[in-house]
Amino acid sequence: MLRLVLKSAAREPSDHATLMRTILHTLIALACMSAAASGAQLPVLRYGQAYSATNSVYSLPIAIAEREGLFTREGLDFRVVIPVPGGSDKMIHALHDDTIDITHVATPFLVRAALAGSDAVAIAAEFNNPIYSLIAHRDITRIADLKGKLIGLADPGGSITVSMRKLLALNGIREADVRVKTIEGTQARWNCLKRGECVAVPLGQPQDLLAQSEGFRLLGLSTDAVPQYVYTVTAVRKSWAEAHRDLVVRYVRGLAAAHRTIRDPAQRPLVITTIVETTGVTPAIAERTMALYLEPDRKVLPRQAEIDMAGFAQVIASMGDAGLLKPPLPSADRFVDRQYLRAAGMQ
Repeated sequence: MLRLVLKSAAREPSDHATLMRTILHTLIALACMSAAASGAQLPVLRYGQAYSATNSVYSLPIAIAEREGLFTREGLDFRVVIPVPGGSDKMIHALHDDTIDITHVATPFLVRAALAGSDAVAIAAEFNNPIYSLIAHRDITRIADLKGKLIGLADPGGSITVSMRKLLALNGIREADVRVKTIEGTQARWNCLKRGECVAVPLGQPQDLLAQSEGFRLLGLSTDAVPQYVYTVTAVRKSWAEAHRDLVVRYVRGLAAAHRTIRDPAQRPLVITTIVETTGVTPAIAERTMALYLEPDRKVLPRQAEIDMAGFAQVIASMGDAGLLKPPLPSADRFVDRQYLRAAGMQ
């Protein structure tokens, strides 16, 4: 395997850094295979995943990494843990009670937890600019028609609801103009809409595309109101990361490799299959989802798990606009530790 890598790299002698990283990753992979063959145990890394993200497209980078053995290649026994049913508001708690080592979390919940005293920080980005569609019943033709109606939103302090309230405000609908039901998870909101209990709900992919194919109406997109964002990140307690630096760097490398796989046109069939198996939608809907993200590139996904600091600052600004944070607003640097991305050569 190493000889093949060197032979390939010899055709591109200018990229010495890439060659060195490739050789290093190959050596790690060989060491892992040797360890497995000898019965040696790899170090366990427990990754917390929100219940609401488990069967959604927002778990795609982790699903790809698991499917392709990218964490195993980095010498990790990677295990997904769902601490408790619920949304991202539960995930930082699980870091502190030692249920998990690292966790998926929506950025506003990380910010709130850190301001409340947690030493949790973001170490890598999972999803950047989420495209949430405001989907309504067929008889609702514009956002203004929602006045006085019941709509389903996510957690009041989360990214989805913040962006949807900004979208409503841009179209003349104030918070007091609608009745709101809090519903965690795209699938749960989609069910509310189908049952007729909600007149409109924000849906992520692929449920929003499925809803439109069934005749429900698209009223607007979250990106119309918040064009730059960091939606979900991997977070870890600073104290734990400092004591397990090597494991954190290995995780970041594996996640970065998953993002590169998702963006690789040659890997599109693999990505489509993973979306279908994860979410249960048809291949056609999965194809439309990826086309929405990447044709053209709408910066929904990081290139290799890097954290967009301007996008993170926009999260904080949006929380301030929504009254969830009081001025002076904190700096994004307070909630991010990019040393592991730098050590992995990703930022």
